[in-house]
Amino acid sequence: MAKTSVIHRERQRLRTVKRFATRRAQLSAQANDKSLGVEERRAAQTKIQKMPRDASPVRLHNRCRLTGRPHGFYRKFGLSRNMLRIAAMNGDVPGLVKASW
Repeated sequence: MAKTSVIHRERQRLRTVKRFATRRAQLSAQANDKSLGVEERRAAQTKIQKMPRDASPVRLHNRCRLTGRPHGFYRKFGLSRNMLRIAAMNGDVPGLVKASW
């Protein structure tokens, strides 16, 4: 299981991304708008750079909901491969069965 501090840090990043999402999208649209002048576009880019680093969605990392494991993550289920296997064995994931041949 991942350290709880790492899990909480990731949750805090998610909250920060959500809080700044609309403002960041507006500034990004201004920075990429070719009809605006160079100075206005550069000012928008500077405002984006002055935002907190954790406001960028690129810094988010997918983690297992149960253990916080960052690797072997299945987006469809929100679980790591280990927890997905356990959930499938318990019958918690409908339609998912262990393969046997």
